[in-house]
Amino acid sequence: MPEPTSLVDRHVGFVHALREAGLPVSVAEGLDAANALRVIELADRESLRAAYAATLVKKPAYRPGFDVLFDLWFPASTSALRARSRTDFETADVKELRAHLAELLSGSTDQEMRAFAEAMVARFGRQEAAPGRQNWFSYSVLRALSPETLMAGILRAVLQGQERGGLAEKTVRQRVTSNIRRFEEAVATDVRRRIAEDSGIERIARSAVRPPLDQIDFLRITRADLARLRREVHPLARRLAARLTIRQRRGKRGRLDFRRTMRASLQSGGVPLTTHFRPPRPHKPELVVLCDTSDSVSSFAHFTLLLTYALREQFTKVRAFGFVDTVDEITRFFQPGSDVVEAMARLADEADMVRFGRTNYGHALERFAERYGDAIGPKTSLLILGDARSNYQPPALDTLKSLVSRCRHAYWLNPEPTQQWDTGDSVAGDYGTVVPMHECRNVAQLTAFIETLA
Repeated sequence: MPEPTSLVDRHVGFVHALREAGLPVSVAEGLDAANALRVIELADRESLRAAYAATLVKKPAYRPGFDVLFDLWFPASTSALRARSRTDFETADVKELRAHLAELLSGSTDQEMRAFAEAMVARFGRQEAAPGRQNWFSYSVLRALSPETLMAGILRAVLQGQERGGLAEKTVRQRVTSNIRRFEEAVATDVRRRIAEDSGIERIARSAVRPPLDQIDFLRITRADLARLRREVHPLARRLAARLTIRQRRGKRGRLDFRRTMRASLQSGGVPLTTHFRPPRPHKPELVVLCDTSDSVSSFAHFTLLLTYALREQFTKVRAFGFVDTVDEITRFFQPGSDVVEAMARLADEADMVRFGRTNYGHALERFAERYGDAIGPKTSLLILGDARSNYQPPALDTLKSLVSRCRHAYWLNPEPTQQWDTGDSVAGDYGTVVPMHECRNVAQLTAFIETLA
């Protein structure tokens, strides 16, 4: 895409960049944003940001990525800041710069913080990569100024003999910590702006924004992302339970009401005979979760165990089983009130899910049928979670067919892209002929799967 030269070009490029970063923006929402630009003061950058955010951002989790891309496509004017940088900061030594930064961390406006951050990037952030080329880095700026080490001096200056450890100190610490984050983000924003000026907006935009939390691939998720995902799990568990309950109620009529049928038939002499049924008794469904816990899908397994933990509160009965090349019931680790992190640690140490250490779906299914076959019944929904990669071992399809025939519903969620199914040691296609298999690489796809159960 060519470098934007007009507001229309920037608008189109910005909306395209949001979509590329995983933020869902429809054509109608893009037009709404364009219409909003007609009624605001375009010279007011924050009004412009607010108009775009109001029309394009659907969830709070999307806002950080939106702000990063907005700053790239609509950068702040820097001419006035550069003038101040030349006069105030180019010749000052590091000690003076740290003292000025301490003042800003005690209290400053966004413009003052942005001016200083830009000056520091200009002075410390540039590194020559090759003749005629230069790179820009945030870490060299933060290393030179070490804002985290200024806390003690700021506390002495602000508190001025007040009692330490009290509310006043706590308030100052919170304010300074927040301002340190502001300074770091201002430095990062200016570094991205300079890289975009040198290399093009599209290039930096592709690497500057992480996908939204609900679109991060389970197989590439970090420990920090898993901690954030805990907040997403409980609403999904409630929705899954509600959807399965609806399917149970719709899936089967109640028993024949013989007395009502005969009474109604007297009106027509028994011809035609209209059958009447008793309404089915509403009940919460029972759930059996069979989860691959091998290292190849460890992040996905961690998330699915979080989901299993949340599901225990939504179903009348939940039994969970983990396997690698043999299977063990892990329900005991997720008792109500137990700490989920502690449960994960105990599961890894105590559960009997490994014989030789290589995933073997066929043997795990056979052992499950042998040891825990009574867990499957006519009221049971079976949920299998795994990548269907069995190290070229027999898949035990007949065993799986037998289990599925005895349960009410069965579903398989696979964390690999559909294009990778049936490649290498994957037997996803064979298992998919027995159990409906759904690609489930992120929270967004899990949510979409739950919606299909209506």
